[in-house]
Amino acid sequence: MSRITRAFEKRGKPAFIGFTVGGDPDKDTCIRIAKALIDGGTDILELGVPFSDPVADGPEIQRADDRALAAGTTPSVIFEIVKEIRRFSGVPVVLLTYYNIVYRRGIERFYKEARDAGVDGILIADMPVEESDEACDAAGRYGIDPIFLITRTTSDERIKKIAAKSRGYLYLVSVLGVTGVRDSIETGAIDLLGRARKYTSLPLALGFGISTPDHAKVCANAGADGVIVGSAIVAIVGRNLGRPELMERELKEYVARMKQVL
Repeated sequence: MSRITRAFEKRGKPAFIGFTVGGDPDKDTCIRIAKALIDGGTDILELGVPFSDPVADGPEIQRADDRALAAGTTPSVIFEIVKEIRRFSGVPVVLLTYYNIVYRRGIERFYKEARDAGVDGILIADMPVEESDEACDAAGRYGIDPIFLITRTTSDERIKKIAAKSRGYLYLVSVLGVTGVRDSIETGAIDLLGRARKYTSLPLALGFGISTPDHAKVCANAGADGVIVGSAIVAIVGRNLGRPELMERELKEYVARMKQVL
């Protein structure tokens, strides 16, 4: 059983999955951010691998990508960050990345280095399930959960196909569009939960547009096994650059507030 599976089973109620961009604003501060999120109660940590063309991400996360890249963040630095996180936490770590990064480094090498660093899952945002055999095979060899996105426009036929390839959890995209804070949870997100549930017993985690305890409560009441928050966390990082102590305090308090309703 993977660390991700155990994290969902141990909770017995919806998990809080926190996202931050690896290397934002720099390696050392990113490690402090990860610790603050975990200390606040994050059940699974998602770490974005910064990329110059992050097509799934909105402005907040794009700015974080730019900061991380300007600080010299590479996949090697990401693996160093995960190794540092492993010194103080056993919380599952999932990398969110794009296929160019994995392909350029070499699929076998990327997954091996991820395993050696302590990564538990990898989500390649722009990898179609139909072209995922090589990556999924590598994930299997190195004991890493392959995680996929399902959107509201994904057909039931493809949901079934994606669910069959996935491990750990399914990432359900709650909005039509890129990441970013929204005012409310759209009914289409709730419908997607029901559609996906027909094809898998894997945990279903809703992400994109979730930022407040009210949002988290709506998702939990609708049957989500987890909520994923990225832009709201990255916004806290962005407005506290150069003030790491204040940043850490705000992050811990934010996660604790979200956890109270789950």
